[in-house]
Amino acid sequence: MDKTEGNLERVLTVADPLIAGHLESILSERGIHCHVRNRHLVGGAGEIPPLEAWPEIWVDAEDAAAARRLIDEVLEPTGTAAESWVCRGCGETIEGQFAQCWRCGEYPD
Repeated sequence: MDKTEGNLERVLTVADPLIAGHLESILSERGIHCHVRNRHLVGGAGEIPPLEAWPEIWVDAEDAAAARRLIDEVLEPTGTAAESWVCRGCGETIEGQFAQCWRCGEYPD
């Protein structure tokens, strides 16, 4: 079980701060308030134990189960790759793994 502190619960510890930031964005987009601790401590590895420097994602305790499910979906996707789509804004063909047009910023239907 992950650590709890007050009303917050740690749902993930990850070595890569970029992944932590990406997950923070996804959780926030889904309405799950989260906080990334140790975001900038990775540079201190060697001075402090490596696991102590890894970024941690913390959420409100009542959102912990939903956050873990969403993180699992993002880190362990299942199913086949999505089909390419044509942007309705500019007509560009976009590969299926992308959720937004790189050219004009439009979202698929």
